[in-house]
Order: sequence, then C-alpha cells, then structure tokens
Amino acid sequence: MLRLSKMTDYAVVVLTTLAHADSALHTANSLADRTGLPMPTVQKLLKLLARGDLLQSHRGAAGGYSLSRMPDRINVVHIIEAIEGPIALTDCVDGGSGGCGVQSLCSRKNHWEKVNSAVRRALEDVTLADMATPALFDFEREPAPRAVLAG
Repeated sequence: MLRLSKMTDYAVVVLTTLAHADSALHTANSLADRTGLPMPTVQKLLKLLARGDLLQSHRGAAGGYSLSRMPDRINVVHIIEAIEGPIALTDCVDGGSGGCGVQSLCSRKNHWEKVNSAVRRALEDVTLADMATPALFDFEREPAPRAVLAG
C-alpha cells in the first residue's frame, strides 16, 4: 500500500491553516490551538517546513511563521519532500535508497522510473491552494440522499 505518513498529513493541516491566514504571522502556539495538533508535533513540523523552504520564520516579540510563497506556488511534492524526503516508490528509482540487491540484474528499473515520474507529476499538479479549498460534493460519484416525503 502506498501511504503518506501522519506527519505529512499534519503538515498539510498546518500549511492550509497558514494559507487561510492572509499573510498574518502565526506562532506554534496559535497553530496548535487552531489545528488541534499537539504542540510538540506542530513545533517539529514548523522546523521541517522551514528547512524545506515552505515557511519563513520571523523572530522577535511579534514573530511567528508565514508561508514562504503563495499557496498556488507550493505543490504536494514540496510538502511530501519537506517531511519525508524524495518521492521514490522503489529503491531503484531516482531518490530511492539504492538498496536493491538485484538492481544490476533487474530489467524493471526503467518501468519503475516511468511509474515514479507519473506519480510525481500528478502530485505536482495539486497545489496548497487546491488543498485549502473546501471539497465540493461530487454528484457524479456519490448519489445524493433521497428525500423521504411524509405521506
């Protein structure tokens, strides 16, 4: 199963909160309060996101954190890589650990590179602005509940 860590999910929560902040600075405390995440988790995320160049840290009495760029300039790949490192579906693709014991004998590497690139492109197409926009009910997929008329 391909699954992102909880920390990456929490990073999206923190970043979407900041995306709605209209360039206001937020402290770790205010972000923990607004998101409901534990303070140590928020502090760790802020450090990782700042190191990943997604946040700016502003020091001083009126300091805090803000997005380093507009939400439409941050994509999901940026977020994942700031928290988890390079996207690599297998060990043999670019960004993988290269720990495969049969890599020299395997003819699948090029195919996995193609899959890894497709996943990466799909994630690059989704921005923080997209993630911060409330999802609308998709009438194509899910039938609307039927009204029951009292008779």
